[in-house]
Amino acid sequence: MITFARLASAADLDDVLALDAMCFHRPWTRADYERELADASRCFIYLARHDGAAIGYCGFWRIFDEIHLNNFAVHPAWRRQGVGRALLTHVLAVADDIGAPNVTLEVRASNTAAIALYENAGFTPAGRRRDYYTHPVEDALILWRRRGPA
Repeated sequence: MITFARLASAADLDDVLALDAMCFHRPWTRADYERELADASRCFIYLARHDGAAIGYCGFWRIFDEIHLNNFAVHPAWRRQGVGRALLTHVLAVADDIGAPNVTLEVRASNTAAIALYENAGFTPAGRRRDYYTHPVEDALILWRRRGPA
């Protein structure tokens, strides 16, 4: 069974940092996350666990009636097993619960698996950021899920 919990302190960051190191070319640092966690009214990080092991996480900012997904990662051994879908479903429910039903994110233009996940959750393309990513340099697609007044 997969469980989800919001990170409450920097003491919980080791699992997030380990996932970042596995999933990203330029992971955030502990200091980056500590700055985020210092603003609990704006920054939310949810960790997905299975039998106590960290298998994914999602970090987002709340900005008025919307959230911006900053980081979304699933442990490589757990990909294509429904973890990403379950985590995204949980985070979108949190967004609705906190009064921020509009959700945006950037995703690598070549990340077809992630794009399909987001589109299946109701996201639609809204634009492109040229050369947004590095290692390698690549455009980002801007996606939105709008469920409230724009």
